[in-house]
This record gives sequence, structure tokens and C-alpha cells, in this order.
Amino acid sequence: MPGNKIFQTELRKSLPVTGLLTVLCFLSPLISTAQLKWNNADTLYAPLPSTVHIFKTNDSLDGKPFIAYYAEALLADPKLEFTTDTTFHRRFTPKQFYEKNSQPLLVVNCSFFNFDKHQNLNVIIKKGRLLAYNVHSIALKGRDTFQYKHPLGSAIGISKKRKADIAWLYTDSSKKYPYAMQVKLAAIKDSVKTPDFDYINYAANVIHNNYSRPGYRNFASLKKWKMQTAVGGGPVLVQEGMVNISNEEELKFTGKAISDKHPRTAMGYTKDGKLIILLIQGRFPGIAEGATLEQEARILISLGCVEALNLDGGGSSCMLINGKETIRPSDKEGERAVPAVFIIK
Repeated sequence: MPGNKIFQTELRKSLPVTGLLTVLCFLSPLISTAQLKWNNADTLYAPLPSTVHIFKTNDSLDGKPFIAYYAEALLADPKLEFTTDTTFHRRFTPKQFYEKNSQPLLVVNCSFFNFDKHQNLNVIIKKGRLLAYNVHSIALKGRDTFQYKHPLGSAIGISKKRKADIAWLYTDSSKKYPYAMQVKLAAIKDSVKTPDFDYINYAANVIHNNYSRPGYRNFASLKKWKMQTAVGGGPVLVQEGMVNISNEEELKFTGKAISDKHPRTAMGYTKDGKLIILLIQGRFPGIAEGATLEQEARILISLGCVEALNLDGGGSSCMLINGKETIRPSDKEGERAVPAVFIIK
């Protein structure tokens, strides 16, 4: 996005003052993220395949100190394997996953999880098999003690044909595949503790099928989502190359939490078939303060992503390239143990 004097002069010629102010206010966050200066960091993490590149910035973001890395990998390269690994009732650090998987090219954290059971709370798919499932029932509190909300969590998947997709999923251990919704759906509220596929699909197509509501005009039912590899997280940040954050629908970072700054892990893909993995350092005042979900979304758009989603962040955010850390994890102990990772071999 051009952010120079020539661009602004042309706007003045073609717009009245009020229109110009409106456009410039809209463009200012886009210009800020687009002006981040990224430096190629391939030599720091060599050797790398010709279809994988690493970039770093320590530029400022909206006037605040900022550090981030992103990896760019060509999905169509047959020499690259995109896969996952997960544990059972325990967690490993990314470094431990790196050693366990014979030192792959890239290891990055992905799904949210609970600390007590060390359990993934989002979908994980490896070689076409569902290894972890989304949580579809969240118990409400107070007067709504006997009420539940049923969100569809988001995920990014890579098919056998090496095509990426981001969707909202229903998963069930009784079904071989996840079922995907390509349009965000508000969480269903009711007294059903454990909804099954038929119930979710009925609610999606009947209860929420109100075509007068924005965002539901291209409504589609749940359909099989046949992916070779997938990791879940949320919320979705980018759709059709535009900011479209489904935090309220997915019940992740709702309300004012959308504006909180944290370390971030995110993943998306470009129109020309490149996978983008973004890591933002945070919780280091005066050095690297992190990013909001909207800032994260705009950065991903500036990198060319047509779809992108947020993954588990905070102290979990960590990406290793050939075993070397990119961002500095925010936990004092260093790398946080997690139950699953996304891997490029």
C-alpha cells in the first residue's frame, strides 16, 4: 500500500476533505504494518531448501518496539513434507519434538491445550488421521449454569494435492473426517451438553440460517474436510485477503481481549501457494511488546495471505529452524512444553 506524499497528493485531488480524512484514517493501520522492514535471515538458519525462506524484523509497530519472524515455504515443493506430531497425556518442548522427529527443518507450536491433562483443545491431523479434536461444549456460569455454548473451532489444513485451506470445524471421534464450515457461525447456546454432528448441522442450517444477517449470505452446511495435515487454533484472522476476525464466534479473545498485546503464532497461505508461519515476540517491555489480533491480521495481509488464523500464543509461541530459536519465548524458563507441533521436514 503506497504511503508516500505522491499518493496522498493524488487522493487530495480526487476526494473532498471529509472523504480524504476517512480514507486516510482507514489506511493508516494498513500503511503502518505494510511499512515493516523485513530482512532475509536465511544465512542465520542455513542450510535451507531453495523453496524455504526466513525473514526477520525489529522495526517498530505503531511506534512500539517490535520483533517478529516469518517462514515462507512453497507448498508445491515435493521435497517438503508438511506434518504434525503430538503427545498423549504429556507435553514436550519444541526442542524435544525436534530431537524426537530426527531434527526436521521447522518446528512450531500450534494448538491450545489445558495444563492439567496436557490435552490438545484443537484438531490435529497427521497423514490423514485425526489425532486430536476440537472442544465443542463450553459450560456457562452464574444464572446460565445449565447452559452451554457450542463453537466451531478453526484450523488450517493441507490436502494431498498440497492445497491449503482454513475453515471452522466440527470434529467427532466417531467420524473419520472433520466436517468444515467455510463461513463463520455464531456459537450455539442451549442446554445440550454434548452436541452430535446432526444437531450441529441442523442448528447451522435452520436455527442460524438467517439470510438477512451480515456474513450469512453464502451460508453452507458442514462438509467433509479431507486434509492430509492440519492444526487447529483460532480465531481466524484473514479471509479473502481482508481482516475478518472470528473471535466472538469461536469464543477466543472475546470482548476487549481482542485488543490485548501478546506474543503470537499464526499461519496462513498466499494466492501463489506459499505457506506463511508468523511468530511475534512479546511481553518484553521496551524490547518486544507483542501485537493485537488486528495488528497480527494486518501483518499477515501485508505478507500476501488470503486466509490466515491465529494459533496458541503467549508463552507457547516458539519456532525452531534447524533447531535454532527465532523469537525469544516469553516464559522465564524458556521454551514451554506443548502437546503438539507443526513440522516441515
